Amino acid sequence: MACNWNPVTLGRSGVQSSALGIGSSFGIQSPDIEHAFERGVNYFYWGSIRRPGFGKAVRGLAQQHRERMVIVVQSYTRVGALMRGSVDSALRKLGTDYADFLLLGWWNAMPPERILDAARRLRDQGKVRHLMISCHHRPSFPRYAEHPDIDALMVRYNAAHPGAEQEVFPHLGETPPAVVSYTATRWSDLIDPSLTPEGEATPRASDCYRFALTHPAVNTCIVGPKDRSELDEALAALDRGPMDEHELAWMKRVGIEVKKRARAHSGSIGIIDRVMGAQTS
Repeated sequence: MACNWNPVTLGRSGVQSSALGIGSSFGIQSPDIEHAFERGVNYFYWGSIRRPGFGKAVRGLAQQHRERMVIVVQSYTRVGALMRGSVDSALRKLGTDYADFLLLGWWNAMPPERILDAARRLRDQGKVRHLMISCHHRPSFPRYAEHPDIDALMVRYNAAHPGAEQEVFPHLGETPPAVVSYTATRWSDLIDPSLTPEGEATPRASDCYRFALTHPAVNTCIVGPKDRSELDEALAALDRGPMDEHELAWMKRVGIEVKKRARAHSGSIGIIDRVMGAQTS
């Protein structure tokens, strides 16, 4: 388990990362990202929505600390010929010559060779160092884990959606890829008192991150704070440490009920999942 401030190794990539990573989509500003870096967060995800303040912070940090940073650039392209231009643009905005990971976003089946070839070329050119893939179809992940070009997986995992415990985590092989989890709060449903079952305490956001990071298969959990207070609550997960068996059981009880109560909103959640890349919450 990685729910502390010690660096973690991102699977077979060998890259050293913090247990929490910050996504670009929710509005956190440059001084707050610098604060997170000073605390020990070094994983930065340039995802679906790319806020200027996020790019400015990463660019500033990269001028002096690039080798200590883990930068992930996402591509949703389904046209291999467009991938290089998209990555080049992202690297210019982030002020770096390379990304540690290129995330191939939302592939529920193995990407076609034209996409993998384009990604390999970028890796061979030194523009990216490793390939990652995200997916909303858990049964696809074991096949991705076996692929020699894929060094990391981005997996939805939270107390309301714990299916990865059976369908993904036990099937990663002897030399597993990195596992990066997202949607730890289930789009904030898990921390919504109106959805909490009677007689149960409402989880804090840090509880949601602790839940994900307590599982030994999870290396890093992505967070999406919009301001300093949300950031500090996320960082509190690493101060508080992993959950014990009683806390895990409580989170799962809450998660089961939250999922039931939130079904009425499932249509709008699906839209958010697609537009935002399901990258944090």
